[in-house]
Amino acid sequence: MNEKLQVYDTKMQKSLNSLEAELATIRAGRANPNVLNKITVDYYGIPTPIQQVANISVPEARMIQIQPWEKSLIKEIEKAILTSDIGINPSNDGAIIRLVFPELTEDRRKELVKDVKKKGEAAKVAVRNIRRDGNDAFKKLKGTDISEDEIKDLENELQKLTDKYIANIDKAVDVKSKEVLTV
Repeated sequence: MNEKLQVYDTKMQKSLNSLEAELATIRAGRANPNVLNKITVDYYGIPTPIQQVANISVPEARMIQIQPWEKSLIKEIEKAILTSDIGINPSNDGAIIRLVFPELTEDRRKELVKDVKKKGEAAKVAVRNIRRDGNDAFKKLKGTDISEDEIKDLENELQKLTDKYIANIDKAVDVKSKEVLTV
């Protein structure tokens, strides 16, 4: 691949990776430890991801179990979960925190699918903006030692990259939408 295109390929890949990371945090009927990815707890004055201060397991389809390595962290972890946007009330028995995920209603599933599609649309816009930036950069090459045909080729290759990433985004959105709608 042309090194001029490589920059844009990398940026588009980052947009896709970002979307996939966001989609992983959307829960679909069953407990997924990824919903905890963005939650941090205050660990000796340092915001630390829950995964780095506790064992996280999924003993049942709709339950996440968090076992802190230090009992003193239970209150901190509970507070972090309550102030996050996952909308689950944690319960603890003094040693283990449990998150029980309710069965998703049909309306909630539809809302989640809309959210998934909105995130997908935002990722497509990001990819198209990268394409626009690339095309602008290629147009500025006019009048240099690069011929107009080579500039056209670069623009065509960039469009193919854009199409590829948009198709990947659509696929990721479809997979997540199906997962959310599956009861």
